[in-house]
Amino acid sequence: MKDSIKRVAEDLMKSKYAIALTGAGISTESGIPDFRGPSGIWTRDPEAEKRAYRSYAKFQKDPKEYWRDRLSGPSLLGDLDKATPNAGHYALAELEGMGILKCIITQNIDNLHQKAGSKKVLDYHGNAFKLRCVSCGGRFESREFDLDRLLIEDQLPPLCQRCGGVLKSDIVHFHEPIPTDMAQQSLEEAGKCDLMLICGTSAVVYPFALLPRMAKERQLGKETILIEINAEPTPLTEEMISDYLVQGKTGQILPKIVEEVRRMQLFTKK
Repeated sequence: MKDSIKRVAEDLMKSKYAIALTGAGISTESGIPDFRGPSGIWTRDPEAEKRAYRSYAKFQKDPKEYWRDRLSGPSLLGDLDKATPNAGHYALAELEGMGILKCIITQNIDNLHQKAGSKKVLDYHGNAFKLRCVSCGGRFESREFDLDRLLIEDQLPPLCQRCGGVLKSDIVHFHEPIPTDMAQQSLEEAGKCDLMLICGTSAVVYPFALLPRMAKERQLGKETILIEINAEPTPLTEEMISDYLVQGKTGQILPKIVEEVRRMQLFTKK
């Protein structure tokens, strides 16, 4: 393990444009349940998964009823307001602060990277703390709207402050396209990185899982190093798309990588 940590730190130090992809594995260490794991939300409650598959169609057909459902029932992920970042989130934020990590593209909707201090975060599947206009694409903090009052006063759905269009949760539902701006920015980041940390993702959900493959095939034939930090091997490991896997929990491994980077930086300054 020690040699693997050192190898990641050396590769990061040599990189010019490193980015990170993160998935549910980094959030479960903050107590947020995943969906398809052994104790996942949908594993325990298949009916919840069926309802999730119907959410986008419900929004398209009846935005008011969509919002009534969202505001009347409990959140599947619990109270995300109370969730706090773990050591893995803080380690990635520190790498950004060092000027090494340029961007995080996350599947997670929990806002924990932002809470940890990361500045450039692309919420590929949306952010549970934001609303998005389906007309102009504008995003707003949920706290800007008194959604409970709108429910009581029968004024749902909330409307865009810019164009008057209907707002939905920023979360990307099943059968809903990835928002154009998020998809485009993520492709650009994958296309120009020379190192990609793949942290806590099973790499089986598409189109997100295409990003490592695209990074490996980036323009001009330049080599991109793909490093997995995952509890288990993934298709990227098995298909030899990633260069190597450091197996374990992100909350334990990422801080060790940061510590080794710090040590190397001190050494180079002497």
